[in-house]
Amino acid sequence: MPALMEAWNADVAAQPQWVQVWMNVMVAVLALGGLAFSFVRVEARWVLASFVAGAAGLFFIYSQMGYVRLLGLGHVLFWTPALVYLLRRRDTWRVRETWSGKWIAIAAAVMTISLAFDYADVIRWGLGERG
Repeated sequence: MPALMEAWNADVAAQPQWVQVWMNVMVAVLALGGLAFSFVRVEARWVLASFVAGAAGLFFIYSQMGYVRLLGLGHVLFWTPALVYLLRRRDTWRVRETWSGKWIAIAAAVMTISLAFDYADVIRWGLGERG
């Protein structure tokens, strides 16, 4: 596992700066925020669980294929149902009244943006673009 993480870190470091920043934003919002709010919001538990499952899927694909466009499949498979769940519950977010509601709105936005990239990457991989 240490060798896999070392290779992952090297591949991430080779990405454009904006990609590295975006990955840090996703971790901060979804993992750390999900953990912080998981004690008070079921939505946070969904986000956190989907983040962990998506990361596991991503690292499994990475261990088999390296840094390829198909990595987004981990997010597509696990984040899509979580995002649908969040959006179906948007009338309970209470964005103006609670910090957790504000976080849910931000988490949904982060997931939506990431999934746009992930779906595009998975489709491009399926069409033969293996890089």
